[in-house]
Amino acid sequence: MEREPSASEAAPAATALFAWGANSYGQLGLGHKEDVLLPQQLSEFCKPGCVKRITGGGGHSAIVTDEGSLFVCGLNKDGQLGLGHTEDVQYFSPCRPLLGRPIREVACGWDFTIMLTEDGQVLSCGSNSFGQLGVPCGPRRCVIPQAIELQREKAVSIAAGLRHALAATASGIAFQWGTGLASSGRRLCPGQTLPLFLTAKEPCRVTGLENSRAVCVLAGSDHSASLTDAGELYVWGSNKHGQLASQAAFLPLPQKIEAHCFQNEKVAAVWSGWTHLVAQTETGKVFTWGRADYGQLGRTLESPEGWKPEKQASALPCSRPARSAPLSLPGLMGATEVSCGSEHNLAVVGGACYSWGWNEHGMCGDGTEANVWAPKPVPALRASSGLRLGCGAGHSLALCQLPPLAALSQRPGVTDPSPDATEEAGSQEATDKERNSETSPQSPSDRFRHGGL
Repeated sequence: MEREPSASEAAPAATALFAWGANSYGQLGLGHKEDVLLPQQLSEFCKPGCVKRITGGGGHSAIVTDEGSLFVCGLNKDGQLGLGHTEDVQYFSPCRPLLGRPIREVACGWDFTIMLTEDGQVLSCGSNSFGQLGVPCGPRRCVIPQAIELQREKAVSIAAGLRHALAATASGIAFQWGTGLASSGRRLCPGQTLPLFLTAKEPCRVTGLENSRAVCVLAGSDHSASLTDAGELYVWGSNKHGQLASQAAFLPLPQKIEAHCFQNEKVAAVWSGWTHLVAQTETGKVFTWGRADYGQLGRTLESPEGWKPEKQASALPCSRPARSAPLSLPGLMGATEVSCGSEHNLAVVGGACYSWGWNEHGMCGDGTEANVWAPKPVPALRASSGLRLGCGAGHSLALCQLPPLAALSQRPGVTDPSPDATEEAGSQEATDKERNSETSPQSPSDRFRHGGL
């Protein structure tokens, strides 16, 4: 009589990729262009267990495997998928121009993509209208990834914002390129000469960080950040929504967020949305600050949303709103994964996948389009364990470990929304109608929010 295999001898748990949210360009990789309000399992395009990184941009997505292969899909009108053409792609497809060049990391901006190779080389493709590709005198767009020169430095971290990008090198130097921050800098710092890195169309060293060693860089729609090896967080750019935890309207040079803002703990990791930030300290505490009108901070505000930072030229003091100070979210303590979209977030806590924030296109995955004001488990993924997360501006992707039976007999995807989510839908309807976006009607972020996907 054959012995039953023990639990320890059982086959390894299966993993699967799920996608949901905005999908007007096929950025979910599901083969169609309809928004998806609940997580849908992707057909295998690579071994899901080999997925190392997941991310997304304005209308495109990218996945890096353990072997360094890059798979892309979605909007491609500026060549941001790096495939050598400008046709949208509705299924995750290998980036063939990069075959033989293992990719370590990828960062997706609004309409461009930055890649970091295993040997420290930075590549770029997509729109170059604001110099965000980092190529001097380059074309307005590039459909095949091309190398960026970082003054002979090897990169270890990259970031892509709305119209600018950054890289941190092995020696701890932070570089920035793209003119996305320049217009607000000129407007909010009248009479000042902006530092070169805010107006450069090729990688330029970020001044003001000479006495620190950058290990990670981040980009929002109109701000940048750098995490140092000492666990200190520096921020610069626009502070329109309090995302720099400062009283200034614009910081032309990096400014450190003081340690007391993080309960005197070192920052271990940080993520950025378009106008908000999320940081985790060395003990696992998670802090959020910045724009909050779509629930992206995961907490209730203690001050009016009408706060406006003063212009630099004003001598009047500027009252600091509660949202501009990092505050902890106890429910996210010990999160093992975090990802920020433009105005929504995902996190893995205790193996469960949580979401919160802007939900107009279903990117929170609860089956509704009502904003989610506090982190809640994604209902359809309750039985699965989150392993890797990635957000685009308005869409979400997750690599999950499936429950034993589901791996064989089920394809999780369409489930009833949670009672909490259903109740919230009605209460948020009036709030959503009254919300007043502070972005310019002509900005990509605003077009995106109001159905421009």
